[in-house]
Amino acid sequence: MGYRVVVVGATGNVGREMLNILAEREFPCDEIAAVASSRSTGDELEYGETGKMLKVKNLEHFDFTGWDMALFAVGSEATKTYAPKAAAAGCVVIDNSSLYRMDPDVPLVVPEVNPDAIGGYTAKNIIANPNCSTAQMVVALKPLHDAAKIKRVVVATYQSVSGAGKDGMDELFEQSRNIFVGDPAVPTKFTKQIAFNVIPHIDSFTG
Repeated sequence: MGYRVVVVGATGNVGREMLNILAEREFPCDEIAAVASSRSTGDELEYGETGKMLKVKNLEHFDFTGWDMALFAVGSEATKTYAPKAAAAGCVVIDNSSLYRMDPDVPLVVPEVNPDAIGGYTAKNIIANPNCSTAQMVVALKPLHDAAKIKRVVVATYQSVSGAGKDGMDELFEQSRNIFVGDPAVPTKFTKQIAFNVIPHIDSFTG
């Protein structure tokens, strides 16, 4: 028996990749829903390379009742509004944003590292996952820690603009084009020019 799965933010870069991976891995879905903001309602997305087309549903009006899990690939603001609604409807939320990563009642899970922690999802019906660079790093660190007990890790990461979604990628493209033709490279998505640059800012600053 398969699952009923919702991908929230299905039209974004991460959401589309989630759909691709679900199809590629042949995840047992009896039904899958592509959900996004109202501006994408009615658009169609291909489910991996299966040829199956999914019509995008409006997040504002979507009823999560009866769905088994929802993969959230939207920003923290939208997650803050809709993840609790999905969880309250009995749908397990797996959140890709930063919103719940420091919440003591929400397990922060990397399956290869701390699979047992997933049992804590029952407190809020929500599971969080770490930042992309953290997830892959701890997979490598886990066996080292088991063998030698790591006490401290100093990390520097250089994040791609794709982590900021389509707006970030579009800004990089437009600024790169503008610089080559001599037009101003005015930042709108990022705080500073991102083309041919590195800026010490990712997501929102926390104390």
